[in-house]
Amino acid sequence: MLTGKFAVFAFGTLFGSVGIRLLTGKDAQKVYAHATAAALRCKKEVMRNVDEVQAACADILAEAKQINAQREAEEEADFIEDSGEEAAQA
Repeated sequence: MLTGKFAVFAFGTLFGSVGIRLLTGKDAQKVYAHATAAALRCKKEVMRNVDEVQAACADILAEAKQINAQREAEEEADFIEDSGEEAAQA
């Protein structure tokens, strides 16, 4: 029983040591650098898309404010016109 646990421990230690050497090797570092570069390019593209969406939303908001201002002006003009007609009838 003790031999089996020791064998598992020894194998785990050996596998860990080999794994660390593989992960810190020159080839692995190149892979990490390329993966990081790809992630940075992806981030740049996402941020560009976010900027486009924000600009479109700003345009929509400005147009909505303009529509509401125009509508308020028309309603005010109708109210003044209706008030004038009521005063003339009285």
